Amino acid sequence: MADTLRITLAQLNQSVGDLDGNAAGVLEARTAAQGADLVVFPELHLIGYPPEDLILKPALIERAAARLQILAQASASEGPAMLVGSAFVLDGALHNGVALLDQGKVAAVRLKHELPNYGTFDEMRLFQPGPLPEPVILRGAMIGVPICEDIWRPEVCRHLADFGAEMLICINGSPYEINKDALRIEGVAKRRAVDTGLPLAYLNRVGGQDELVFDGASFVVNGDGAVAVQMADWREQVVQTNWTRTAQGWRCDRGLIEDLAVHPEDIYCAMVLALRDYVNRNGFPGVVLGLSGGIDSALCAAIAVDALGAERVWGVMMPSRFTSRASLDHAADCAKALGIRYSVMPIAEAVNGFDSVLGECFEGTRRDLAEENLQSRIRGTLLMALSNKFGPMLLTTGNKSEMSVGFATIYGDMAGGYNPLKDAYKTTVYALARWRNGHVPRIGIGPRGEVIPPEVLVRAPSAELRADQRDSDSLPPYEVLDPILLGLVDHDKSVEQLVNEGFDRETVREMERLLHRAEYKRRQASPGVKLTARNFGRDRRYPITHAFRSA
Repeated sequence: MADTLRITLAQLNQSVGDLDGNAAGVLEARTAAQGADLVVFPELHLIGYPPEDLILKPALIERAAARLQILAQASASEGPAMLVGSAFVLDGALHNGVALLDQGKVAAVRLKHELPNYGTFDEMRLFQPGPLPEPVILRGAMIGVPICEDIWRPEVCRHLADFGAEMLICINGSPYEINKDALRIEGVAKRRAVDTGLPLAYLNRVGGQDELVFDGASFVVNGDGAVAVQMADWREQVVQTNWTRTAQGWRCDRGLIEDLAVHPEDIYCAMVLALRDYVNRNGFPGVVLGLSGGIDSALCAAIAVDALGAERVWGVMMPSRFTSRASLDHAADCAKALGIRYSVMPIAEAVNGFDSVLGECFEGTRRDLAEENLQSRIRGTLLMALSNKFGPMLLTTGNKSEMSVGFATIYGDMAGGYNPLKDAYKTTVYALARWRNGHVPRIGIGPRGEVIPPEVLVRAPSAELRADQRDSDSLPPYEVLDPILLGLVDHDKSVEQLVNEGFDRETVREMERLLHRAEYKRRQASPGVKLTARNFGRDRRYPITHAFRSA
């Protein structure tokens, strides 16, 4: 019976469905962990998390099982045992589980008991819950291996402790949300460790997967709740942890303690990593976006450069007769500061052409939103033409405030393949822009210095679709609007609740009306990275057609 253990935590990125690539990453990490007793990989690492309905494809499960056997055979060679997350079919039921690979075989399999069915998670429609798990035995140590949601409730960890577990190693696919890292440690892991008296290693994946992004930030807490190891966030990292058997039980020696990104760098890194993985894994050579001279497109351009490099970003200014000189200057200054390709494509001729085609049908009517939105739709068409011709993905630049109330043109500025700002309110956009002008994100590859013209941060925001237009013509100031939307969207508050908090009744009622009316637009919007606990798409799933109003 060993009195020491060396356990390597492999905080890796993964690609959903790339069985060969994910397996290669396992073997590479095992090679790097020579001298360890065990190397651990994140939840469903072999297949990639979250697999969504791809997991229901029998061919995927068959190939994953075959690939797992190859990894098991590799464990016969000199080196550590492996804990590898995958999917398993037992008695005809599909399970989320983890396999202990040791001495050339699958030594044990444990299945996830608690299946999350809220927010972004819908594992109950994909998997069957496993029984309450028992520990696995490695080098004489009894190790409990709960999987992600298994530690968010006390039952599984208590059961493992009752059945003799001496330590807990929890593999996870826990997506980023604002303040999620503190919740994992303080709200969950420390409680399970103190409740059972057992040390707990928490291993999370890192990387983007469509609308989700995973921040890593893996850690180890001892049975007294003290943090022994804190791994980095937003990047891959393979770290050996050292464990000692004491009179009081197993304890992890104090090791690496990384500083985690603080607000708002964490949000910025989430946007960068999500966009980087989305563009690269879908095979796009880069991105193209409209540069309007405003703050949203400037921030999106900065995020794109930090994610992909300036040589893979193309900014396009498409002025109309309503575009101000300041907007032209600011767009050009932003492109120059970021070092990206920059083109100017005036749309006056296209606008005149549409006016001519529609002239007979529109005769006798006054100019209104129809003509204004034509400008946005022309811009969307031009940008999509560049995307189709040359291959870069069109980047959408609308923020959550606009998406909430429908202050965006469907088939116009909503066009695109991905939107980094989709879950960021306008006031958050301003905070991120100010932060980026003074910092380079820890995972960014863009330039230092002011990359967003300072004047953009103080200009009154405007879509510039008519003369002297301002966002405030149609909406409350964002300092008022965003707290209202936070209540309506993120916390599902009623009009009455917000009025009691001090907001104007008619303003709140109108914002609720706009919020519900814009649902059909949001259903057709591009995907974007989840930042909050209530993003549009994966978390908040309202019907398009309904008659309910809270006041």
